[in-house]
Amino acid sequence: MCSFKNLKIIFSSFITLFISNQAFSAENMGAAHPWGLNLREAFSPVMAEMVSFHNVLIWLITIISLFVLALLVIIVIKFNAKSNPKATKTTHNTFLEIAWTAIPVLILVIMAVPSFKLLYKSDVVPEAHMTVKAIGHQWYWSYEYPDHGNFTYDAWLVQDEEDIKGEDRPYTRLLTTDTRVVVPVGKIIRVQMTSTDVLHSWAVPSLGVKKDAVPGRLNELWFQADREGIFYGQCSELCGTNHGYMPIEVHAVSEEEFLAWIEESKEEYAKVGDDLNLAEIKE
Repeated sequence: MCSFKNLKIIFSSFITLFISNQAFSAENMGAAHPWGLNLREAFSPVMAEMVSFHNVLIWLITIISLFVLALLVIIVIKFNAKSNPKATKTTHNTFLEIAWTAIPVLILVIMAVPSFKLLYKSDVVPEAHMTVKAIGHQWYWSYEYPDHGNFTYDAWLVQDEEDIKGEDRPYTRLLTTDTRVVVPVGKIIRVQMTSTDVLHSWAVPSLGVKKDAVPGRLNELWFQADREGIFYGQCSELCGTNHGYMPIEVHAVSEEEFLAWIEESKEEYAKVGDDLNLAEIKE
């Protein structure tokens, strides 16, 4: 015969498994899905900790809400005019006043400790293996790889699936870009960001990163993709008319694929840069 404790464990496992499965994406792709629940599937250690912290808080909030609901039900049933035709003249209860002040403070302290640790971990950039610079424009991103030849390229929204026909990657409406950010899996990546016009925000939920790109200022964040995949994000700052058409596409690949992409990109984007310089000279 199952005890109440065992039933509780089974129920908790079922709910957690159900919620988690709704968030899992196919083919290692970090993107939102129809009828998906919970946060995005975590592709980085920091995001995994964020999801765990979020799930613990959900249970804590649920317990508090049920406790408050139970108190309200007790008050309605036990202390209504019919049950108590003669109202009590009690005005103070020292124990209750201390309890309803101290207990919420204690709960907030318990929540604050892991919260501050996670905030510090996500904010302080450890020693990075490489740096990528993201520059926000109205309305597209430019990327630089200062550690690998310092080449630059732009990333624009792909308007139609036909525009990337023949390329070995999926098309996701309003999220796929004509070029993409490529990083090696398992490496610590520092992303520096700035803007040339207004406030933008470089955000990739599956990697647990989001930071504003501010004109005249260089902000930075870091992530470490724990497995190969494609992660989508968007500018998360209201930056103007085409704010919703400024996506981010990050590919985490093996070290060999990354180095091969670097060599190809050096040639491709160096040619683009030479053509632009030649055009400026002619003008």
